[in-house]
Amino acid sequence: MKQVIQNFKSGELNVQEVPVPALHENMVLVENRFSLISSGTEKGTVKVGKANLLNKARQRPDLVAQVLQNIKKEGLKATLEKVRTKLDAPKALGYSTAGVVVASMDSGKKLQPGDRVACAGQDYASHAEVVSVPRNLVARIPDNVSFEEASFTTVGAIALQGVRQADPKIGEKVCVIGLGLIGQLTCQLLKANGCDVLGIDLDEFLVNMAREHSTDKAFLRRDSNLATHCQQFTQGNGFDAVIITAATTSNDPIELAAELLKRKGKVIIVGAVKMDIPREPFFYKKELELRMSCSYGPGRYDPDYEENGNDYPFDYVRWTEQRNMDAFLNLISKGLLNIKPFISEVFPIDQANVAYDQVLNGSEKPFVGLLLEYAERKEKFNISIKTKGEQSTELCAGFIGAGSFAQSYLIPQVASAGIPLHTVVTSKGPSANNVAGKFGFTNASTNPQDITNDPGVNVVFIATQHDTHARFVIECLKAGKQVFVEKPLALTLEELSDINDTYKDAGGILMVGYNRRFAPLSKKVEAIFQNSGPKVINIRVNAGVIPANHWIQDKKKGGGRILGEVCHFIDLLQYYTGSQPVRVSAEAINNSANDIQNEDNLSITLRFQDGSVGNILYTSIGGKSMPKERIEIFGAGISMVINDWKTGTIYTEGGTENLKSGGKGHSEEVHAFFSALKNNTTPPISFESMFYTSYTTLKIHDALQTGLPQDI
Repeated sequence: MKQVIQNFKSGELNVQEVPVPALHENMVLVENRFSLISSGTEKGTVKVGKANLLNKARQRPDLVAQVLQNIKKEGLKATLEKVRTKLDAPKALGYSTAGVVVASMDSGKKLQPGDRVACAGQDYASHAEVVSVPRNLVARIPDNVSFEEASFTTVGAIALQGVRQADPKIGEKVCVIGLGLIGQLTCQLLKANGCDVLGIDLDEFLVNMAREHSTDKAFLRRDSNLATHCQQFTQGNGFDAVIITAATTSNDPIELAAELLKRKGKVIIVGAVKMDIPREPFFYKKELELRMSCSYGPGRYDPDYEENGNDYPFDYVRWTEQRNMDAFLNLISKGLLNIKPFISEVFPIDQANVAYDQVLNGSEKPFVGLLLEYAERKEKFNISIKTKGEQSTELCAGFIGAGSFAQSYLIPQVASAGIPLHTVVTSKGPSANNVAGKFGFTNASTNPQDITNDPGVNVVFIATQHDTHARFVIECLKAGKQVFVEKPLALTLEELSDINDTYKDAGGILMVGYNRRFAPLSKKVEAIFQNSGPKVINIRVNAGVIPANHWIQDKKKGGGRILGEVCHFIDLLQYYTGSQPVRVSAEAINNSANDIQNEDNLSITLRFQDGSVGNILYTSIGGKSMPKERIEIFGAGISMVINDWKTGTIYTEGGTENLKSGGKGHSEEVHAFFSALKNNTTPPISFESMFYTSYTTLKIHDALQTGLPQDI
């Protein structure tokens, strides 16, 4: 299918052929008819992409701070690789489309194939022939509303949420500063609500358009009589509310709004404007109220609502972003909004470059909304790549999932081992295409079956979201593939049991990405503590905060950090002791603060079959400048300390020996995996050890819940 893509590193924008996006639970697959280019929002996005690296940094100081912090923790080389991967990632453009549902996994069964729908969401409702969109970002189109009109729904919902924040009453006087597309729609919505509306803008074309289609009065900002016009419009009382839909680095809209408002009036911020709020002379003396309007409405930026499809209770959250979309479409259907004047020009998808050139550089003919059109196809899109061939006897790799971690630490190592890269599968077509081109994969797809069903792929790397690991491991093992899966192996006891049964039947090699045991410093531990008897091992992890709304913290998707990260150190303890855990106890902090996860701050004690004891202190509330990991091993008169995998020290009766790190073992683990495959030797990590690592993390949860030690 065709999709508009921008390379964020180079800024280059073009229409590419990419695989159709994957369809997941609580999502629908939509064949677009039209999509809207929002000249204001998308102009800013594209301009950032076209800026050089220095200007990108100037515009995103928050990301620069993250990079500097990452250098302290992971070093310059690893950080640069992450930055390169991020910059090379393709940027999907667009966030407001209309089309027809062609496939549905809506568990609520409200959206079915054949439904005419409007879609919202950056990275979902993209400028593409087919999009995969979560159900809460999709709204049905009334029969008398055209696809062209419906493609404005996302922008309309943004405008509607701003109006809701103003809470206007019939007959009130409202001023709208900024008469671009969102401003024009805001004015029409206010008039539909029974308000008297005055608009202000810098652009004469937009002011004239507002006078004709959207407002009662409209004036240029530079009009020398602007204050008089506003006084006359409000009979000298001032506006009840001012809604700012402009986008500017100037503080003028805020200052102007304060001047024009009545006492106890409201300023509503919709657009991206400078917000230096001057106390004097108006905000303080008039007791003005400042309100922010968040995009399409309640639910925006909430993964549980947008991605997981969980709606807010109607009685308590009357207007969510989806309900705002529905309301906007209903107003068009009733003839209360007139969208057609804002359709300045329509381009076929193949001419998207021409449309964006107008957005960036302007045109002789002024415009407000530009649409991209997609031809209705009689033939179906190929959702998967079909390949033929017999089972390969030579090693040939496929990747299910290829995010920044896989691109930094796994794919390059597979390539360096001389293993052909066959197929890469990601959930979105542009990213699959990008990774395939970057690393030289033969095929790109969004369908995992293009790997599991292809006899030409006999080694599969799984680097997807945690909740999919067990399913893909089982499917690949049943298909006769050799499997490398990133941690965790499973999120539930049932998944772990199913993997155990499948592995016993299928055989082959299964490996989990526990890289630290392969680090050169870990190999030194193995050498000096061999046959040393029981050991005492302390592991301290200053892990840092992962927000509560991150997918890793979602119990269903990520499993939390015990299953997803602490597992690394359970595996490491097994490797250092050469023994299996038999008992575990755990205590977590008790903190009521919503931004701190208690389970991210805990102390774990494990006893092993050989009599060793391991302690893990894992915390997210430590200082950022403190190194992340410190490991201390004691046994047979020898001690060893590993400092954040950068240095190590061995303490013996004869003195000390200082060691330098060779990394965390990412390269070594991949090469060990392929060495076992090539030489038909035992797996680098026994299945029994990997099983007990996952089983122990699940038992840690039991220990926290019961307050009692758990036998393993």
